[in-house]
Parts: sequence; structure tokens; C-alpha cells
Amino acid sequence: MESASDTLQRIFDSDSSSVGMQMAEESSRYAALKHTKFPRPARTRRIAVANQKGGVGKTTSTVNVAAALADNGARVLVIDMDPQGNASTALGIDHASGNPSVYEVLEGRLPMADVVTTCPQLPALDVVPASIDLSGAELEVADLPNRNTLLKEALDVYLDATDTHYDYVFIDCPPSLGLLVINAMCAVTEMMIPIQAEYYALEGLGQLINTIGLVQQHFNPVLLVSTMLITMFDKRTLLSREVFAEVKGHYPSIVLDATIPRTVKISEAPSFSQSVVTYDPKGMGAISYGEAALEIARRSPSVLEAIDARRNNA
Repeated sequence: MESASDTLQRIFDSDSSSVGMQMAEESSRYAALKHTKFPRPARTRRIAVANQKGGVGKTTSTVNVAAALADNGARVLVIDMDPQGNASTALGIDHASGNPSVYEVLEGRLPMADVVTTCPQLPALDVVPASIDLSGAELEVADLPNRNTLLKEALDVYLDATDTHYDYVFIDCPPSLGLLVINAMCAVTEMMIPIQAEYYALEGLGQLINTIGLVQQHFNPVLLVSTMLITMFDKRTLLSREVFAEVKGHYPSIVLDATIPRTVKISEAPSFSQSVVTYDPKGMGAISYGEAALEIARRSPSVLEAIDARRNNA
């Protein structure tokens, strides 16, 4: 029996650049994802998503990779460490000033268990929201002797005590290299770096890698840059393809083959307090993030093995 994608391809075969061909591709990729079982990691993967360069799709990638994994059988926790609270907004979590948030957790006034909230659209996705109050945290905790490990200590206590087994913990970092980002790096074992498919893609990446190296050296020797994700990719342009090839050439083992396109739906989804995975599940944005999430899931055994190797050598 002819599939929907085959039918669309046959109808629109005369124009390979037509909307019909795009529909056929989307239909085929969506069907492939829906018929694929996402493997779950052998133990919890803790991943901080960071890039001090703004506008690269950092929060968008955190939210949508987490949502795609949760939508495909994983149990996921997202910790919003950005005072703007954009990840909280996109996951439908109220984060007005004064509401319980990660700010109270860092300050030691509330345990993380009292702040965790479940995403309305995805029951398998929990969120620790951030509010604008977090913007003052860096100054308020700067003199504490354990200022770099406040988040790690709170997260360790929560994961040890909760009855929920999380497959993934994602931490959305602010676009900076300050104390909040250091806390995130100390609380995880992996880094995911979104990189925009534009000319200045690698600008600042060296500084971020250097900062990660300092954290590895002084605070968290097992920290591993496990994933790089190319965002805002336009396969029609030579520039996007060249940027992807250059980044892949520099970091062949950690750059995902999946890329994230520019789409209106990805930008629209947060205004409806949703990830694109729930807002437009059959669209190219959701499909692309689903493919990226699947690739991340399939890499779990090799990533966990690399983390163990670092831990044994530390």
C-alpha cells in the first residue's frame, strides 16, 4: 500500500523544489521518528546547555530536545538557570518574581523538591523554573565558600531523595560565563553547545571551551563536552553547509548529524507557552529536534563510557 509520503512525492514529482516535496519529506521523517524506539540511558545523564554568545538557540534547544525526549519515553528534568526565565515560559511554568524558583534553591531557603513543577503538556517533563530574582544571586552568594557548587549540592540531594528516576537532567544557562554558568557546569557531567549556522559561529567558542577547561581543572574533572548542535541551519545556502562542515571538521565526534532549521513555528511556540514539539508536532522544527534527541539518546552508551573513563583518570 502506498504511504502518504509516497503519494505526495508522486503527485509533486514534477517540481522537486515545490511545497509538495517538502510535505513529502516532512511526512516521511515524521513517520520514521514515530516508528523508532528511543533508547534510555543506563543512568541519569546531566547536561548543561551553554553558549555565551546570545541568539544561537540555546534555550530553544534545551526546551525542545528535553521535550522530544520526554515525548518519546524518557523522564526529564529541566533546570532553568537563566534569570530571563525563557525556558520556564516555553514549558508553560509560571515564573513571576516572588514565586518559588531556583533562586530560593541556590540561596538555601527551599529544597529543590519544593520547587519542581510538571510541564502541563508533557507529564514526563519536570521543571525547576527561574525568575528575574535570580539576577541578584551571583552577588548574594559570591562570598560563600561553596558558591560554585550550590546547584550541584541541591541537585544531588534531590536526585538521591526523589522516587522519580530521571533519564536526563538539562540545565539551561544564561548567555554569559558568570557564576550561574559555573554552578551549572559543576552540577553536570556533560555540556551541549548550540552553534548558529552563520559566519561568526565559532566566534567565542574558543572562550567557552577555555572556560570549560578551567572548570574541569579546578572543580569538575569529569565534565565532558559531549554534544554540539547546529541551529538556524538553511540547507539551501552554501554558508550554512560550510559552517556545518567547518564545525564538524573541528569536532567530528561530538557534532550531531541532525541540524535545526529556521522555522516560524519554533519561534512562535514559546508565545503559546509550549515547546515546538507539542505546538507543531508534525512540523519540520519538531521533527528536527526529535531527530537530534534520538541521536543524543543513541549516543548514551559511548558518552557514559567516556565519562567513566574521565572519572577513573581524575
